[in-house]
Amino acid sequence: MPEITVGKENSTSIHIYYEDHGEGKPIVLIHGWPLSGASWEKQIQPLLDAGRRVITYDRRGFGMSSQPATGYDYDTFADDLDKLMVHLDLRDAVLAGFSMGGGEVVRYLGKFGKERVSKAVVLSGVPPFLLKTADNPAGVDPSVFAGIQKGLREDRPAFLEGFFKDFYNADAQQGFTISPQAIHASWISAIMASAKATVDCVEAWGMDFRDDVKRMKLPTLIIQGEKDRIVPIAASGKRMAETIEGCKYVVIEGAPHGILWTHAEKVNRELVSFLR
Repeated sequence: MPEITVGKENSTSIHIYYEDHGEGKPIVLIHGWPLSGASWEKQIQPLLDAGRRVITYDRRGFGMSSQPATGYDYDTFADDLDKLMVHLDLRDAVLAGFSMGGGEVVRYLGKFGKERVSKAVVLSGVPPFLLKTADNPAGVDPSVFAGIQKGLREDRPAFLEGFFKDFYNADAQQGFTISPQAIHASWISAIMASAKATVDCVEAWGMDFRDDVKRMKLPTLIIQGEKDRIVPIAASGKRMAETIEGCKYVVIEGAPHGILWTHAEKVNRELVSFLR
């Protein structure tokens, strides 16, 4: 099984599982919460067909990576990503992050720079700053994050079932752009994740990426669904687009948070065009 060691917890090594397919310039796909690298299913083949080397990996605590009790913050996530980039000796790479994965893209660039990276893609991402504060009134009230953590601790399976209904806007999209079976598959992936990682990551969503976003001086593509119920577009994609000079900003009309599946054709078309 392809994996790298990124640290140690007591007597146990912490491993990150990854997949590395195809040839050409690399693109690293970073998944959202609470899923795994497999959530890029609908993007992998089109990217391979476009002549790209496609790398996916599972964030610590999720998918087939180790499930330690620590390290669920964006500095550690960026360190894990850097270790993967160095291990594979990736150059001229594109970093593409969905939802929570958008934070890894932005924090990695803020911490390690763009020596190995040529372009960035953020889809339904949490940057620049999701938390409501005195100087960020458009953000999400902290009580919302606390409520999510409370729901996860009390009954994680039940909470996640409701979460994915809003993730995919099931009332509007199910039977049209996504099947109930696909929604259930996301739930299964989420249930396989570490319970502690699932809760702790919610805390990380409140990180302030504003300084990192200001330093993103490279070609950037931002894509988000107009009807995103998970990450408010006014506090995320729209603000990122206003901050990054010369970026390409695409709003998919009527689309939910989970655009990788529900609007895969439009996402893939924009991705391939941007890479070209």
